[in-house]
Amino acid sequence: MTGETRADAVYVPKDWWLRRRTWTYVGRYAAAIVITLLFLFPVYWIFIMAFKTPEEVFASPPIWYPAQIQFKTFAVLFRDGDVGTIGNSLITAGVSTVLAMFFGTIAAYSLARFRTGGENLAIWIISQRMIPPIVIIFPVFLVYVFFGWVDTFQGLILLYTAFNLPYVTWMMRGYIEDIPIELEQSALVDGWSRWQVLLRVVFPMARAGLFATAVFTFIFAWNDFIFALVLTRVEITTYPVQVTSFFGQQQTFWAKIGAMSILGTLPIFFAVALFQRYLVRGISLGAIKG
Repeated sequence: MTGETRADAVYVPKDWWLRRRTWTYVGRYAAAIVITLLFLFPVYWIFIMAFKTPEEVFASPPIWYPAQIQFKTFAVLFRDGDVGTIGNSLITAGVSTVLAMFFGTIAAYSLARFRTGGENLAIWIISQRMIPPIVIIFPVFLVYVFFGWVDTFQGLILLYTAFNLPYVTWMMRGYIEDIPIELEQSALVDGWSRWQVLLRVVFPMARAGLFATAVFTFIFAWNDFIFALVLTRVEITTYPVQVTSFFGQQQTFWAKIGAMSILGTLPIFFAVALFQRYLVRGISLGAIKG
């Protein structure tokens, strides 16, 4: 019986499994490349419009690549002052990020080390970040009208700071809890104050978390649309609001939209590139624990 079984057995080449595994990997990589190209194509299409002439933008069938790269649209943006809205976004997003990181980290330290408010306070704080902006924007607008803060830097910076504080507090609380408390106790025994411990021990140890949280906080403020749409008029119009102004009932300025999209992406690109080594490590640290 054993002999018959061996005789009837199908011969399988030794390298058959190796070839099958290779083709499996090839198929997976090919599928990943196709999916990536599908997702990147809209980004490419809106960006490439910035370098096309008006005739190429509205050509039918569409022109996939301009015959000659031109930068006239960027010159028009600078001439018309549209680029100034990117500066407004840099000021509001940058200042609010610094303020949110400072006050949020202090609050997170209090929650992590002194258990301020018990365990439920941290949950309540992060729940405030889940409130839809549309729910609070009109009451805030009425308050800002009373104080004369509509279309002002301080109004938008204050709102961005308040809206991002729960996120910063929640994230930094997780990072600080991962720092061994024995290091702080040793510093306190040596005569350091709490502020010295915070500046010389906690901040350096939580550096990856600080940079990761700061980058995401900046992105949240940079991409905000609803707050800036309602609370700005002319003086401090931000980048997302300015882009929507190029969509008109009679005509859509696609070349301007593409050029502004490129200019508006550069600050985020440089921020992510500059702190890339901290982002990967920061995301994988104590934030999930919080």
